[in-house]
Parts: sequence; C-alpha cells; structure tokens
Amino acid sequence: MTTTPKVRFAPSPTGLIHIGNARTALLNALFARREGGAFVLRFDDTDQARSREEYAEAIVRDLAWLGAAPDETARQSDRVALYDAAADGLRAAGRLYACYETQDELERRRKRQLARGLPPIYDRAALALTDEDRAKLEAEGRKPHWRYKLDPVEIVWNDMVRGECRVDCASLSDPVLVREDGAYLYTLPSVVDDAEMGITHVIRGEDHVTNTAVQLQIFDALGAPAPAFGHHNLLTTASGEGLSKRLGHLSLSALREAGYEPLAVAALAVLVGTSEAVRPVADIDALATLVDFSNISRSPAKFDEHELENLNARFVHDMPFEDARERLEALGVGGGAAFWEAVRGNLSRLPEAADWWSVVAGPVTPVIEDAGFCETAAGFLPEGPFDGASWGAWTQALKAATGRKGRALFMPLRLALTGRDHGPELAPLLPLIGREACLKRLRGEPG
Repeated sequence: MTTTPKVRFAPSPTGLIHIGNARTALLNALFARREGGAFVLRFDDTDQARSREEYAEAIVRDLAWLGAAPDETARQSDRVALYDAAADGLRAAGRLYACYETQDELERRRKRQLARGLPPIYDRAALALTDEDRAKLEAEGRKPHWRYKLDPVEIVWNDMVRGECRVDCASLSDPVLVREDGAYLYTLPSVVDDAEMGITHVIRGEDHVTNTAVQLQIFDALGAPAPAFGHHNLLTTASGEGLSKRLGHLSLSALREAGYEPLAVAALAVLVGTSEAVRPVADIDALATLVDFSNISRSPAKFDEHELENLNARFVHDMPFEDARERLEALGVGGGAAFWEAVRGNLSRLPEAADWWSVVAGPVTPVIEDAGFCETAAGFLPEGPFDGASWGAWTQALKAATGRKGRALFMPLRLALTGRDHGPELAPLLPLIGREACLKRLRGEPG
C-alpha cells in the first residue's frame, strides 16, 4: 500500500531564512504537492532565549511568497510535555544519563584524547558516577546535562538522495539531548514530533546525515516507526562559502524586497545542483514535476547571484501585462500594456519599470550631444499624435536630410529624448512620450 507523504520543514525562528533554507522547504513542499501529501511548517523554537515571533511571522510570509504555504503549522514550544514524557521513558530505560562536566572540562579532555591519538569522543565517565558522587556534584551547584547512550553499532538506511548510507555509531559521542537548564536540543524533539505527527519522509540537508543515525536509534528506543530519509546537497555562494543567516542580502525577505520573482527564486533553489537545467517554469506545479531526488548531485550546489539575475530577467521578459498590471499600478507606473511591451525586454526585475516610466512621463533632463542636429530633428518631428510608425518615418526623413545613419543618427536622439545612452527601442516609446515632450527635450529643455 502506498503511503500518502507527510513532510515537514523545521526552521528555528532565530533569524530570516535564506535561499539555502528555501531549497529544503521547497523540496519538501513540492514533493508533497506532487504526491498529494501534506507539508508541515514546524517551528523549532525550544531555544526561547533566541527565538523571536517576528522571525516566525517572516518565515510564514516568505514561504507563502515562494508558493510553499504549509498545510499545517506547529510550534515545538507548545509540545514540551511530549518531550518530557519521552525523556522520562529513556531515563527509565537507562538510555538517558546525567553528566556534570563543564564545557572547559570537556574541552581539556578532548585535547588529551587527541594528543594520545584517540578519537575525541565522550568517554562516558558519567556512567561511573555513584549516587553519592552525583549528590556531591549537585551540592556544589552543578546541574546535569543529559546524554543519550548510543549502541555501538553501524546504522544503515536507504537514503532517498544518497542511496545506501552507513554510520558507525561507535565513532560518535553520546549526544546531549537535554541542556543543564532543562531545555531540549534539536535531536529528541525532532524524533518525538516526527513520530507523533506521522511524518513519513524527512528531507533535509546533507549536514544532518550523522544526526540521522542517532535519531534512528532513538526512534527504535521509543518504539516508533522511523520515516524515510533523504539528504540533499547544500547550497553555497558562488565562491564556495556556506550560506548562513548573516548573509542578509540572500534572505528571502531581502530577495523579495529587491524585486526578484518568487518563481525565479524557487526555480533556482530547486534546480541548481541537479541534472535538470536551471530554467523558467510556468508555475509552481510545473516546478513540482521536476523534483526528482535521484537527479540531485552529491556535490555542493553553487548559488550564483548573477544566475538568479539572468533567470529573473527571463521570467520578466516573458511576463504578460495582465500578470504585471497590479504590481505596476502599485509602483505608480502608467502606460498600460503599450508601456509594458515596450520596456519589459530591458528589465532584470519588474520594479525597474518605474525608472523607465519616469523617462516616459518626465521631466527628463536631456543630454544634447549635437545641438544643431537636435534642432534639425525637431523640425522634422511628425505631427501628432504619434503612433507605431512615427519613429520610422521621422528617422527616415532625418537620414535623407542629413545623410546620417546608424549610431550617428540614433544616439543623439536617444540622449536627447531619454537622457540615457541605452534602453528600450524608441519606436514604441515615442507615442508614450508624446510630441510636446519630445520637442522640449530636443531643444534642451526638461520635459
């Protein structure tokens, strides 16, 4: 019997999520969308000192903008009783044990082990403590942190992305599951939630491979069925630097505010580092059909901001006016479909249309390269109102009268009419600028 997928994205609301987080969120959301399953947003907010509601709200907005709104939302801070029960059960089974070493003591111990050529893993010294030892340490003011006692076995699973994975747990330190202040680290709440919420597939970055081996042991200790796991490659910057929340300009909020198209961001986040070409897609459903975990590379995927710029431009160039209308109006851009068709081929991002609308609507300070030629051009300017044929008729008349052609003919006109040496074709812009403004600009007057 085929299981209907239920997947989750579990960010910590301690900052804005970035393009690398978007990769994980989208791989989950699109897999669920394609398979008719459910996508859960689960906030890993057990670190109450660093978690912020404004970040949680921003994550919700960012996912909705991407087209990956969740079917269900949960907060780990509301589920602590479940973790308490699981921890108590593990203590009773002898799998969770109290440790009293400070960070300095642990660091010194690791250095001694390295100096002796031994692996720097926890030596389980706390298991040798007697009740009297523990009472003495607690009387000194020490509070225990709690480690999970790993079985020294090799954990093997068939990864959705990487194929067969093997981790020798004998090479790992017993992981801390509960801090001295009683707060839970990621590992135990994640297992408890995945089991209690019926998560069927855990799709996350390859930096969690070792965690998965640990968590598979905990699933077994709790008597809970484990989900399938898939570990995708991580995004880096073009220079190979790992992505992090400190790269604020790559946060989804910053990309949205900079005017990038959500589908361009989503397509790049999903397709880069796979055997699929990075390309525009019709919609989020079309992108979902391209999610194939067997096509994901084992090498890190490089996120190139220039590639996003180029991909975004392709989306804008193909965008129908009706799709752009409301956003153009919100920017104060007029001119309707005629203006959009005239300028969209020169835009990298839709908000740039406002800049070209200011050229059309004026006032523009003209750049007069050849005053005599511009005065002549003003004399040959057709009577209005202009239409699509006006530019061709005007420039042909000027060419015949002056003998100019090519750049010598067109560049002085462009500089005078737009104040710029580049931009959209002037034939469709001329009717939008209008005859009166053209005359002013050709004579060196702001218009």
